[in-house]
Amino acid sequence: MNIQITVIAILFLAAIFYVGRLIYNSITAKKSCGSNCKCGVDFSQVDVKKHNIKSA
Repeated sequence: MNIQITVIAILFLAAIFYVGRLIYNSITAKKSCGSNCKCGVDFSQVDVKKHNIKSA
């Protein structure tokens, strides 16, 4: 019975670590790009065509 308690304790600690890591990653600041790094897409020059969709 001692091994069963040990296995359950290890699984419980792993679950606590996993949930704690999820919470920590959701709270901490995300790494983002600086200005003018050209890694994102600039949609300001894209011509948007509007379509008239008539409902039936």
